[in-house]
Amino acid sequence: MPGTLYLVATPIGNLEDITLRALRILREVDLIACEDTRQTRKLLDHYAIHKPTVSFHEHNERARALELLEKLRNDARIAMVSDAGTPLVSDPGYRLVADALAEGIRVEPIPGPSAVLAALAASGLPTDAFHFGGFLPARSSPRRKALAVLKDEPATLVFFEAPHRIRETLTDIEEVLGPRPVVLARELTKIHEQFLRGTPAELLHSDIPLKGEFTLLIGKSAGLPQDDTPVADAIAARVSAGMSRMEAIKSVARDRGLSKREVYRLTL
Repeated sequence: MPGTLYLVATPIGNLEDITLRALRILREVDLIACEDTRQTRKLLDHYAIHKPTVSFHEHNERARALELLEKLRNDARIAMVSDAGTPLVSDPGYRLVADALAEGIRVEPIPGPSAVLAALAASGLPTDAFHFGGFLPARSSPRRKALAVLKDEPATLVFFEAPHRIRETLTDIEEVLGPRPVVLARELTKIHEQFLRGTPAELLHSDIPLKGEFTLLIGKSAGLPQDDTPVADAIAARVSAGMSRMEAIKSVARDRGLSKREVYRLTL
């Protein structure tokens, strides 16, 4: 009888941000696969959870996945955690999940903290649609190409970025995408949590602490040509063309870089 692989979301900073279900699962499993056992041990010790751990990171993923898969075949219950947040999001684990599913082994998500969603919710940028791109390329030329591909994406763009590359990345955003609204969410849920907002040029002229964990969000360009048609008329035109009213509202929101709530308000 095969076991179960649990994908357990853990705090991104504040240790109180863990669900009761996640704590129960971590106490019940046979083994916890950690991106960094030393980092996870801080969480386990805080909640007095005494379970064996094993490292599972990008450098040993292939070999370790085979070991863990064999345990899962033999009825083991294994929890996978990353250093912070939801496993597999810009972290290793895809290979093991894919192999487990291919063999009919149950994979169960235990949802919880996510830097992407936390940053997006508090950014002040439209949230109806967003594109998460993981980490941007480390070098400027491929980074600019990646940004150029997303230039016409009708959604808020979300990335992780290393602190020592923040200023270079802002420079590339300014040159490739122009004066779009940008939000830097730094040290989310930690003591020094900070949201820095402005255009790339404005942020480059500000005092950005170049340390900690950064989530970078880029809004739709404020400089793009705007449709002057009243929102209600734009919705009516789309409905006449065959869209449902909800589809029309979503379409207008995307085209104008607004949230659905803002479109609703403008129709009143």
